Amino acid sequence: MTSAISLNKKILIGIIITVIIPIVAYTGAPLFFDVTTDEPIPEITSTVTTNGTTTSTIEGPVLVASGQFVGVNDGVHNAEGQAKVLKLADRQQLLRLEDFKSTNGPDLYVYLATDGTAQDYVILGELKANIGNQNYEIPEGTDLTKYNTALIWCKQFSVLFGSAEISS
Repeated sequence: MTSAISLNKKILIGIIITVIIPIVAYTGAPLFFDVTTDEPIPEITSTVTTNGTTTSTIEGPVLVASGQFVGVNDGVHNAEGQAKVLKLADRQQLLRLEDFKSTNGPDLYVYLATDGTAQDYVILGELKANIGNQNYEIPEGTDLTKYNTALIWCKQFSVLFGSAEISS
Protein backbone atom coordinates (compact mmCIF):
# COMPACT_ATOMS: atom_id res chain seq x y z
CA MET A 1 0.00 0.00 0.00
CA THR A 2 2.78 2.45 0.87
CA SER A 3 4.54 1.73 -2.41
CA ALA A 4 1.36 2.65 -4.32
CA ILE A 5 1.15 5.95 -2.41
CA SER A 6 4.81 6.57 -3.04
CA LEU A 7 4.33 5.88 -6.77
CA ASN A 8 1.34 8.28 -6.90
CA LYS A 9 3.41 11.00 -5.21
CA LYS A 10 6.18 10.49 -7.77
CA ILE A 11 3.69 10.74 -10.64
CA LEU A 12 2.17 13.89 -9.14
CA ILE A 13 5.61 15.46 -8.66
CA GLY A 14 6.49 14.52 -12.24
CA ILE A 15 3.34 16.19 -13.57
CA ILE A 16 4.04 19.33 -11.54
CA ILE A 17 7.63 19.54 -12.78
CA THR A 18 6.93 18.78 -16.44
CA VAL A 19 3.57 20.51 -16.95
CA ILE A 20 2.50 22.99 -14.29
CA ILE A 21 5.81 24.75 -13.59
CA PRO A 22 6.52 25.48 -17.31
CA ILE A 23 2.99 26.86 -17.77
CA VAL A 24 3.31 29.13 -14.73
CA ALA A 25 6.78 30.24 -15.84
CA TYR A 26 5.58 31.00 -19.40
CA THR A 27 2.59 33.06 -18.32
CA GLY A 28 4.16 34.75 -15.31
CA ALA A 29 7.77 35.38 -16.37
CA PRO A 30 7.05 38.34 -18.67
CA LEU A 31 5.60 40.23 -15.71
CA PHE A 32 9.08 40.40 -14.19
CA PHE A 33 11.05 41.52 -17.26
CA ASP A 34 10.83 44.81 -19.13
CA VAL A 35 11.79 45.11 -22.78
CA THR A 36 12.66 48.59 -24.06
CA THR A 37 12.91 50.00 -27.58
CA ASP A 38 13.34 53.48 -29.05
CA GLU A 39 12.50 53.46 -32.75
CA PRO A 40 13.01 56.77 -34.56
CA ILE A 41 10.21 58.56 -36.38
CA PRO A 42 10.60 57.55 -40.04
CA GLU A 43 11.64 60.22 -42.49
CA ILE A 44 11.73 60.07 -46.30
CA THR A 45 14.70 61.60 -48.09
CA SER A 46 14.12 62.63 -51.68
CA THR A 47 17.01 63.57 -53.93
CA VAL A 48 16.74 65.72 -57.06
CA THR A 49 19.60 66.42 -59.47
CA THR A 50 19.29 69.50 -61.66
CA ASN A 51 22.13 70.71 -63.92
CA GLY A 52 24.65 68.63 -61.99
CA THR A 53 23.53 69.93 -58.59
CA THR A 54 22.01 67.39 -56.22
CA THR A 55 19.54 68.56 -53.62
CA SER A 56 18.24 66.33 -50.85
CA THR A 57 15.06 67.03 -48.95
CA ILE A 58 14.03 65.29 -45.76
CA GLU A 59 10.29 64.98 -45.35
CA GLY A 60 8.91 64.10 -41.96
CA PRO A 61 5.55 62.53 -41.33
CA VAL A 62 2.28 64.41 -40.86
CA LEU A 63 0.24 63.80 -37.72
CA VAL A 64 -3.20 62.53 -38.79
CA ALA A 65 -4.73 61.63 -35.42
CA SER A 66 -3.75 60.83 -31.85
CA GLY A 67 -5.01 59.59 -28.52
CA GLN A 68 -3.90 58.78 -25.00
CA PHE A 69 -3.69 55.21 -23.71
CA VAL A 70 -5.92 54.35 -20.78
CA GLY A 71 -4.88 51.23 -18.95
CA VAL A 72 -7.17 48.64 -17.46
CA ASN A 73 -5.48 49.36 -14.09
CA ASP A 74 -6.65 46.16 -12.46
CA GLY A 75 -3.33 45.76 -10.66
CA VAL A 76 -1.93 43.48 -13.37
CA HIS A 77 -2.80 44.89 -16.82
CA ASN A 78 -1.91 48.47 -17.69
CA ALA A 79 -0.79 50.66 -20.61
CA GLU A 80 -0.01 54.35 -20.84
CA GLY A 81 1.47 56.78 -23.37
CA GLN A 82 0.38 58.23 -26.69
CA ALA A 83 -0.90 56.58 -29.86
CA LYS A 84 -0.31 58.63 -33.01
CA VAL A 85 -1.31 57.95 -36.59
CA LEU A 86 1.35 59.39 -38.89
CA LYS A 87 1.26 59.71 -42.68
CA LEU A 88 4.66 59.45 -44.32
CA ALA A 89 5.66 61.30 -47.47
CA ASP A 90 5.24 58.05 -49.45
CA ARG A 91 1.58 57.95 -48.23
CA GLN A 92 2.20 54.95 -45.95
CA GLN A 93 0.49 55.34 -42.58
CA LEU A 94 1.75 54.05 -39.30
CA LEU A 95 0.71 53.86 -35.69
CA ARG A 96 3.40 55.24 -33.43
CA LEU A 97 3.43 54.54 -29.71
CA GLU A 98 5.27 57.33 -27.88
CA ASP A 99 6.30 57.57 -24.26
CA PHE A 100 4.71 54.15 -24.10
CA LYS A 101 4.79 51.86 -21.09
CA SER A 102 2.74 48.78 -20.29
CA THR A 103 2.95 45.89 -17.94
CA ASN A 104 4.52 43.00 -19.78
CA GLY A 105 2.70 39.80 -20.54
CA PRO A 106 2.68 36.84 -22.85
CA ASP A 107 1.48 37.10 -26.46
CA LEU A 108 0.87 40.89 -26.54
CA TYR A 109 -0.28 42.42 -29.83
CA VAL A 110 -1.10 45.88 -31.16
CA TYR A 111 -4.54 46.14 -32.77
CA LEU A 112 -6.57 48.86 -34.39
CA ALA A 113 -10.16 48.09 -33.41
CA THR A 114 -13.66 49.50 -33.54
CA ASP A 115 -13.78 49.52 -29.72
CA GLY A 116 -12.06 48.06 -26.65
CA THR A 117 -13.50 44.56 -26.99
CA ALA A 118 -11.35 43.32 -29.89
CA GLN A 119 -14.36 41.89 -31.73
CA ASP A 120 -13.59 43.75 -34.98
CA TYR A 121 -9.92 44.62 -35.42
CA VAL A 122 -6.84 44.84 -37.64
CA ILE A 123 -3.64 43.25 -36.29
CA LEU A 124 -0.65 45.56 -36.64
CA GLY A 125 1.83 43.12 -35.11
CA GLU A 126 3.28 41.77 -31.91
CA LEU A 127 4.13 44.40 -29.32
CA LYS A 128 7.84 45.05 -29.87
CA ALA A 129 8.57 46.15 -26.31
CA ASN A 130 6.56 47.04 -23.25
CA ILE A 131 8.49 50.31 -22.85
CA GLY A 132 9.48 52.91 -25.42
CA ASN A 133 8.72 54.50 -28.78
CA GLN A 134 7.72 52.11 -31.55
CA ASN A 135 6.16 52.11 -35.02
CA TYR A 136 3.60 49.77 -36.62
CA GLU A 137 2.61 49.91 -40.29
CA ILE A 138 -1.10 50.33 -40.90
CA PRO A 139 -2.23 48.14 -43.81
CA GLU A 140 -3.21 50.10 -46.90
CA GLY A 141 -6.95 50.63 -47.12
CA THR A 142 -7.58 50.47 -43.36
CA ASP A 143 -10.55 52.72 -42.58
CA LEU A 144 -9.34 54.83 -39.65
CA THR A 145 -12.81 56.26 -39.08
CA LYS A 146 -13.94 52.71 -38.30
CA TYR A 147 -10.77 51.31 -36.68
CA ASN A 148 -10.14 54.28 -34.40
CA THR A 149 -9.05 52.54 -31.19
CA ALA A 150 -5.53 51.27 -30.57
CA LEU A 151 -5.41 48.24 -28.28
CA ILE A 152 -2.67 46.42 -26.43
CA TRP A 153 -4.17 42.94 -26.39
CA CYS A 154 -3.07 39.57 -25.03
CA LYS A 155 -4.18 37.09 -27.72
CA GLN A 156 -3.55 34.00 -25.63
CA PHE A 157 -5.88 34.99 -22.81
CA SER A 158 -8.11 37.54 -24.63
CA VAL A 159 -7.20 40.28 -22.15
CA LEU A 160 -7.03 44.02 -22.75
CA PHE A 161 -4.04 45.82 -21.24
CA GLY A 162 -4.97 49.31 -22.46
CA SER A 163 -6.64 51.28 -25.23
CA ALA A 164 -6.34 54.68 -26.89
CA GLU A 165 -9.23 56.29 -28.75
CA ILE A 166 -7.66 57.99 -31.75
CA SER A 167 -9.11 61.16 -33.26
CA SER A 168 -7.95 64.11 -35.34
